[in-house]
Amino acid sequence: MNFVLAVIFGYLAGSVPFAYLAGRWVGGIDIREVGTRSVGGSNVYEQVARWLIVVVGLLDIGKAALATWLPRRLGLGLWAAAAAGLAAVVGHNWPLYLRFHGGRGLSTSLGLLAVVFPWGALWELTAIGIGHMLRHPAVNLFGLAALPLLAWLLKQPPAVIVVGAGAFFIVSLKRLEANREPLPPGRERWQVLKRRWLLDRDIEDWEEWVRRRPQGTTSSRQTAAQQEAQREEAAGEGPLRPQAD
Repeated sequence: MNFVLAVIFGYLAGSVPFAYLAGRWVGGIDIREVGTRSVGGSNVYEQVARWLIVVVGLLDIGKAALATWLPRRLGLGLWAAAAAGLAAVVGHNWPLYLRFHGGRGLSTSLGLLAVVFPWGALWELTAIGIGHMLRHPAVNLFGLAALPLLAWLLKQPPAVIVVGAGAFFIVSLKRLEANREPLPPGRERWQVLKRRWLLDRDIEDWEEWVRRRPQGTTSSRQTAAQQEAQREEAAGEGPLRPQAD
């Protein structure tokens, strides 16, 4: 019974949508309707404020870490901690409070790993950093895919190996499900699924993907940029634009 309660607590803790709350409270927007439409720190970074990714990321890591640490603290064992941590990742990706429209699960996976497999957390954090530098989300996924092997090589308990495989499966499934974004018909469907899994988006152009929003609305960052351009234009300077190499 305690095992089941730990899993339920993990799911409910993971469901707390810090990115959604940040979008509402700071930017006055619903991030489920703009940009990538993912309820995570990266969408907050693009649509609300860059500094908020730190706050949201730490809170998302923390909720999964708490859900994983608590069963161990209560003496329920490593398997209970692993199950509760994976439930937190599921809750983040399919939150009860937002009708199962969530994030991708990278931050919560880091929180889970930080408690049961710190070397795995460092490994995945490195993969995220490399993926950011290369601008290729597949690196993050491959980092997760390698976790079971890394855990086995470092002679970790079976529960830790299951955690690595489970985190990879949950994140992959959410990328493919993409918060129920519709799929095109015919052969293009398989191309979209491939891009979702490897690129975490439906199209090749990342800039176009993060600029998506409902008709007639703008993100707070875009509004600030437009106001700055208008001030420069009124001063006769014209908007500043990046120079081609």
